[in-house]
Amino acid sequence: MGFLDRLGRKPMVIVAGWILAAVLAILVGVVGVGVVGAGLTSRQGTPISQEEVLRALGESSPTPHVSEMSSAPIASKQSFSTRGGTVVATCERILTMAPAQGFAIHEQNDREGEFRGVSDNHDRVKVELSCAAGTPQLRIRSED
Repeated sequence: MGFLDRLGRKPMVIVAGWILAAVLAILVGVVGVGVVGAGLTSRQGTPISQEEVLRALGESSPTPHVSEMSSAPIASKQSFSTRGGTVVATCERILTMAPAQGFAIHEQNDREGEFRGVSDNHDRVKVELSCAAGTPQLRIRSED
């Protein structure tokens, strides 16, 4: 009498159960991806026009009136490279300071800043902002 004859139908039921579980797992995955792809709460439909968006927001016209547009000049932005790093500024203020490798920002305010060496605090690059004819100017002083 063989091994399979002694077990009877038990192995067949186990194999059929595993196949059924695998098929169900695949179906659940496919349905889940479809639901997430379509969105659980979003509505399916056509895109709306700009006029419909403005109407929903309570505005009447997509084009701004002349009185709504700003007549202030756009601030001139200038980038300056120094030994200590890069400074980006307008005439009004220093916008950003990005230290070069081996330096860190020690101080920064609207009109001046300082880079310092990370290995030697005595290695300094100081910057001061000024403005000439609507263009930002940077005065750079290095101290070793």
